[in-house]
Amino acid sequence: MTTTWRRGLLPVLLLAWACKPSAPPSAAPEPAAPLSGPVLGGGTASLAEHKGKVVLVDFWATWCDPCKEEIPGLVKLQEALGPEGFVVLSVSMDDELGDVPPFAKKMGINYPVILHGGESPPKGWIVPGLPTAYLIGRDGMVLKRQFGSKSISALGAEVEAALAK
Repeated sequence: MTTTWRRGLLPVLLLAWACKPSAPPSAAPEPAAPLSGPVLGGGTASLAEHKGKVVLVDFWATWCDPCKEEIPGLVKLQEALGPEGFVVLSVSMDDELGDVPPFAKKMGINYPVILHGGESPPKGWIVPGLPTAYLIGRDGMVLKRQFGSKSISALGAEVEAALAK
């Protein structure tokens, strides 16, 4: 029975570790994984094309209520800090990618939306649930991982600090 209990506990412990809110402050910086794909409105977008900018990679879906709540704040951050070198690069994880264009229009999304689709994240990215976000510095290094809802005001302060570097 002990072996069965341990086997049942291991996935729970792994999930708890993967869902921790962000990397600990002492964690060594790591480069962001490559990211590219087709975007809403046509064409493609990539993380590499935003080199030298502070980028928030935001994984979301139209059916995700916390994601919906964050989008107006992300739109405002893009408007306010975009001219200073900030960009939101979002990744739609919707199975039905046809739902994304009307949703994006309704929400006033003013940043690139990569149409990834499906449950599997792009290679090299850990997305244990939605929303998930990564703040990437001008040097392409991951500054912060956020699994779950995020405070837009705290995010704004983190973006401004990264822009000041």
